[in-house]
Amino acid sequence: MNLEQIIKNTIIQKAEPIGFDEFMNLALYYPAKGYYSGGAQKFGEKGDFITAPETSDLFGFCLARQCAQVSESRGGILEFGAGSGILAAQILFELGRLGKLPKNYYILELSAELQQRQKDTINKALPELIDRVVWLNRLPKDFSGVVIANEVLDAMPAKRLINQTDGFKELGVDCQDDKLVWQVLKHPYTNDKISIPVEVSHGYITEVNDRARAWIESLSEIMNKGVVLLIDYGMGRDEYFHPQRNEGTLRCYYQHKANDNPFEHIGEQDITTSVNFSDIAEQAFECGFTLSGYATQALFLISLGIDEYLLNEKDENKRISLAQQIKQLVLPNAMGESFKVLALSKNTQVKLKGFKEQDLTYKL
Repeated sequence: MNLEQIIKNTIIQKAEPIGFDEFMNLALYYPAKGYYSGGAQKFGEKGDFITAPETSDLFGFCLARQCAQVSESRGGILEFGAGSGILAAQILFELGRLGKLPKNYYILELSAELQQRQKDTINKALPELIDRVVWLNRLPKDFSGVVIANEVLDAMPAKRLINQTDGFKELGVDCQDDKLVWQVLKHPYTNDKISIPVEVSHGYITEVNDRARAWIESLSEIMNKGVVLLIDYGMGRDEYFHPQRNEGTLRCYYQHKANDNPFEHIGEQDITTSVNFSDIAEQAFECGFTLSGYATQALFLISLGIDEYLLNEKDENKRISLAQQIKQLVLPNAMGESFKVLALSKNTQVKLKGFKEQDLTYKL
């Protein structure tokens, strides 16, 4: 039975629509059939989208420089959802070059298929370091070090809300005439912990992500000391809830083409929503984290000296290639402005180099 039919049967058995977060969870993570739990390639030229580590090794090299500054990273680095494993390989390579390798590099990855792909990537690039890499299927206890989550929050199932005459209601998913369709749920949406926009037009659509907030809370419970680096496309609340952003931030990616229809290519396309970094920062603060920096990806990488790699390259052809890669990572019309980096710290005092050129925490 294909995944679309499984979702339809779920709705039929419940005899009522399901929330969009439940649909998104099934579409992305249903065992062996969901987008992230199935076997198809997701990342890179042959996948559906290209992440920053696939764009350039310099992304991971710069992250390694930030990790090297945090003394606890020598004990361990924990990466969530490591994709193809290329970011882990980049970070380990550069930390080795800097003489600051961690005792262990942990990867929390639930997909067996992606775990194997990550092992293959790291073993091919750095066979001498593969024994330092430890794969986990649950959060460790009493962790100290650096936590890295690159494009993790955007893949956490979100609720969609629509403004009606009697307030915001969930925009759920129903099965009608054997087709999946949007359906406004009956009861007004209420959650005291999550901000929703005010004074927006009737029919205004947005997303909220209480699962992402719960993830931050779980992280705070297992973390003793160290720094968390969250890298994702998103924005602060004022921009997220801008009146002109009236169709929300939902995006789907299939073979490098974006669309806004989550009901096609189910299990074969990525489904994401942008990150409301103000919500994440609020939750982190409530859980005992300190906000240690918030910047665009461009200024974060520039602060960590991404240009030095270009200046130090003697080979002209390689310099041209590196220049193109850097443009993709830092230019506003590429990844530079739309991606942000939020740093959280716990029980550690360090002024992070990645925010030397820019710190926008006051905008959160």
